[in-house]
Amino acid sequence: MILQALDAYYHRKQADPDPAKRLPRFGLEDKEIPFVLEIDADGKLVNITDTRSVEGKKKIGQRFLVPQGVKKTSGVATNLLWDTAEYVLGIGTRGKPERVTEQHATFRARIEALPDAARDDAGIRAVLAFLDAFRPESLDGLPVLADIQANPVMSFRLHGDLELVCQRAAVVAATTNQTEEKPDGICLVSGAPAAIERLHPAIKGVWGAQTSGANIVSFNLDAFNSYGKAQGANAPLGKAAVFAYTTALNHLLGRDSRQRIQVGDTSTVFWAEEPHELEASMLDLFGEPPKDNPDKNVDAVKALYSAIESGKFSVGKLDTRFHVLGLAPNAARISIRFWETATAAELARRIKMHFDDLAVVHADYEPEHLSLFRLLTGLSMLNKADNIPPNLGGEVMRAILEGLPYPAAMLNLAISRCRAEQKPTYARAAAIKASLNRWIRFRNTQEKEFAPMLDPSNPNPAYRLGRLFAVLEKIQEEASPGLNATIRDRYYGAASSTPVTVFTTLLRLKNHHLGKLSPGRATQMEKLIGEILGEVADFPRQLPLPDQGRFALGYYHQRQAFFTKSTTTPEESK
Repeated sequence: MILQALDAYYHRKQADPDPAKRLPRFGLEDKEIPFVLEIDADGKLVNITDTRSVEGKKKIGQRFLVPQGVKKTSGVATNLLWDTAEYVLGIGTRGKPERVTEQHATFRARIEALPDAARDDAGIRAVLAFLDAFRPESLDGLPVLADIQANPVMSFRLHGDLELVCQRAAVVAATTNQTEEKPDGICLVSGAPAAIERLHPAIKGVWGAQTSGANIVSFNLDAFNSYGKAQGANAPLGKAAVFAYTTALNHLLGRDSRQRIQVGDTSTVFWAEEPHELEASMLDLFGEPPKDNPDKNVDAVKALYSAIESGKFSVGKLDTRFHVLGLAPNAARISIRFWETATAAELARRIKMHFDDLAVVHADYEPEHLSLFRLLTGLSMLNKADNIPPNLGGEVMRAILEGLPYPAAMLNLAISRCRAEQKPTYARAAAIKASLNRWIRFRNTQEKEFAPMLDPSNPNPAYRLGRLFAVLEKIQEEASPGLNATIRDRYYGAASSTPVTVFTTLLRLKNHHLGKLSPGRATQMEKLIGEILGEVADFPRQLPLPDQGRFALGYYHQRQAFFTKSTTTPEESK
C-alpha cells in the first residue's frame, strides 16, 4: 500500500502542469553537481565551474537533472557522464591507484557503450576527446585542485551551453527510451508482468540514517532469501515502479521540501492523492514557525479550524485521501514507524482534536499553539531536542494522526520533569492535560475532563491538592516578598507524591504567613483554602502517577489564575 501510494504520487507529479514541479522522467534523477568541467568542441578544458553556494554553514552545489545513478556497492560501478573525480578524471588520494584506474576505465566504457545516435552528438564527441587528451598534471595550479582531490561529484558541459552534456537531447533519449527488458516476474505495485529490479536506489534524507542513503526494500544476506529468490526478487517490483517510489520519496524528503517534518527521530512525510491545502499547511501546523513570521503556526491552526467549521478547504476536497508516512533509521535500512491513510476531513478533525486537547492557559508572551518541537523539548531534560526519548516523537505523531490516546511515556515524562525541576511549565501542563483527557475519553470513565483554565468545580482530590499547594505558595510569597526559594523548591516532589507527609506541616506554617498579610487578604486566602479543602476528605498517603499529573495541572491552573484574574469577589471586598 505504501509503495503503491508513492507510485501514484509520482505519476501525479509527473502530470503537474507546472514544469518546475514535475518529477524526473524514468531514467533521470535530480542530483547535486558541485563542479562542472567546461570543455570546447575539441575536448579542451576551458574552465572548472564551482556551482556551490553558501547556505547556512554549508556549501551546496547546484542541482541538475542527470541520468539516474547506479546502485553503489563495494565493487566498481559508474554513472553516465557524471560521477566522482575518481571516476571522471581518474585521480584520487585514497592510496588505491589500481582501483582508481579501473573506475576511470569503467566511466569511459559506459560512455562508449551509448547507441550510435548518442555518440554522434557533439557533446559526447567532445567528452571522449577530453578523456583521450586529459592528464592529471594539467590541473596543477588551479584554485579548485584541493576541492577536486576531495573526490567531489562532477560532470561536463560544452562551453557556451546552459545544459550539461548528459542533458543533451540525444543522451536523454538514449537514457529514457531504453528497450524494455524481458519481464521476469509480476510487479507488486502494478500487478503486471515486468522486469524485476534487483537492487533499489537508496532513500536519502531520513534523519539518523547513513548519509549515502538507506533502503526500505533490501535483501542483502542469504538468511533473508526464500524459495530460491535472491535480493529484489523476494519482493518483486518492476524497474519503473522502483524508480517511481524512490523518486517520489526522495522528493518528499528533500532538503527544501515543505511536505516533511522532523519529530524526534522520526522523519514524517505527507501527501494527498490530488493537490490539497493540507499538503502545504502540515509543516506550519506541526513545525516550528520561522523567526521572521512567528505567527505562521497560529495562522495555520486558525485556517484549519475555519476549514472544519465551513466544511470546505481552499484547495482540495473533504474526501481526498491523505497519506502520512513516518520513517526512522534502523542500521542500514529504514524502518516504518507509522503509516496512516485517511480522508482530509477526518485527518483535519484529528489534528483539531490534538490542538483542543493541548489548549491550556498560559502567559501572553508564550505561543498560542505549541508546535511538536516545543512540546517535546518542553518535556526533555534541559529542554534540549537531543534528550527527547528516541521513539516518543513518532508515537505522539501516530496518536495525533490516528486519534488515539497519547503514549504513556509522554505523561510519565511530563510528570517526572515537573518533579525534577519542581515546576509545571506550559508545555508540561499541556501534555498532562492532553494525556489525561484522552485517557478519560477513550476509557469512557465518569471523571470530568480538565478545562484549559482553572476549574473550581472539579472535585478530583489530586487536582485540588495541587491548587492548595499553589495557594500556600502564594501566601508565603505575599508574606515574604523577594524570597529566593519558596515551598515549591523544597516540598513540591513530596507534596505531589506523598501528600500526607507534608501538607499538615504546610498548613501549620501558613498560619504564620497569614499573620503578615492584611486582614482582608488573609480572610480571602482562608476562604479559598476552605473552598478547596471542602472536597478533600483526607490527605492521601500516596498519589499514583496519573494523580501526580492531576496535582501538577491543579497547581499550574491555580498559579495562572493568580496572574490572570483577581480571586476577590464583591462580597469579600466589603
